[in-house]
Amino acid sequence: QVQLVEPGGGLVQPGGSLSRSCSASGIIFCRYHMPWYRQAPGKQRELVARITSNGMTTYADFVKCRFTISGDNAKNTVWLQMNSLKAEDTAVYYCNAAHSVISGMYYWGKGTLVTVSS
Repeated sequence: QVQLVEPGGGLVQPGGSLSRSCSASGIIFCRYHMPWYRQAPGKQRELVARITSNGMTTYADFVKCRFTISGDNAKNTVWLQMNSLKAEDTAVYYCNAAHSVISGMYYWGKGTLVTVSS
């Protein structure tokens, strides 16, 4: 059984930082791309950042230079370090695992709420 476990979200003030983690089990981690998505209230889910199976990273323009994605194959874990947070970063953040070769083979975490507010 595949599981993507994201520990609880959090509340942070504007300008603050928060780190999110996603631990995977039931998959061969190094064969998966690991993106983070988010969905704000009333908006569509959007891609935030992605780390590929070979370690390449990409970011949405709205988080460039503020967020950093990283992964550790030995720990089957991916992290999203979020700095300089803004109110508009408030959303449910979802971890995703997408097979690097087999199209359509992907899994979602349950998502956790990140609230940026003073």
